[in-house]
Amino acid sequence: MISTPLISWPKPFKLDIDELVDEFNEGNHTTLADMKKMWMAKKFSYIYEAKPISNEAIFMQSLYSYSISHMVSIGAPSRRLGGLYCLYCLYETQPYKPAFKIYLSLCELKRLKILVIDAKKIVDRVDGYESQRVDEIMKLENKRIQIAYDKLLGNTLIEDYLHMDLGTELELSTLKKMSKEYAAAKELAISEAMGTVDIKDVKHIAEEKKLVGDMVDDIVKDWNAQKESFCQQTGINTRNDVMAVDEFYELEHLLNE
Repeated sequence: MISTPLISWPKPFKLDIDELVDEFNEGNHTTLADMKKMWMAKKFSYIYEAKPISNEAIFMQSLYSYSISHMVSIGAPSRRLGGLYCLYCLYETQPYKPAFKIYLSLCELKRLKILVIDAKKIVDRVDGYESQRVDEIMKLENKRIQIAYDKLLGNTLIEDYLHMDLGTELELSTLKKMSKEYAAAKELAISEAMGTVDIKDVKHIAEEKKLVGDMVDDIVKDWNAQKESFCQQTGINTRNDVMAVDEFYELEHLLNE
C-alpha cells in the first residue's frame, strides 16, 4: 500500500458522496446490502457520467480518496461503514477496464482493520437481535393462531363430531348384546321348527355369520380411524379443552395487538 495522493475533490462529487453517506448514517444502516439498495435507488452510478475524457486515474482517485475520508473519520460507526461501502461500490461500478486500484496509507489501513472488527461486532449484534426478535414474533403468532383456532372451533359442529364417541352415541355395547341374544333366539326357533315345517326358504337366515352388533362395531372403528387421520392432517386436538369465559378477553387482546 502507498500513501493516498493529495487530491482536490471536485465539489459536485463531494456533495453527492456526502449526501449518500449522510443518508446511510441517518438510517443507522450497517450492512453492504443496505448501501447497495440505496445506491441502486439513487442510481448513484450517474456520478460517472461526468467522467473526464483524460486524467481518468485522477478522477477515480479523487472519488476513492473522499470515500476514504469518511471511512477513517472519527464519526459514528454507521458513517464510517458508509464510507467503506461507498468505496467498495465505486470500485465495483467504475466504467474503466482494467479497474483503477484503491490505494491506502499505512494509517488508513490500520483504521480500516479496526473498522472491519467493529463492523463485525455490530452486524453480529444486529443479527442476534433480529433472530431473537423473529423467534419471539413466531411464538406470539403461533399462540395467537392456536387461541383463535380453539375459540373458533369451540362453537362449531365439527368440534362436536371430533369429540363425539360414536360407540357411546349408538349404545354399541347394548346393541351387540341384543344382536347376540337375537341371533341365539333365531337359531333356536329355526332348529325347533325343523322337525315340523319346511324351513329351506328361511334356513339361510340362520346361517348369516356377521351380527348386526359386529357390523356396527366395524363402522365405529372405521369412524375412529378416519377421525384420527383427519386430526393428524389438520393438527386439531381432540381433547375437550374448555376455554373459560374470562379468557375471551385475552383472545381479543392478543388478536388486536
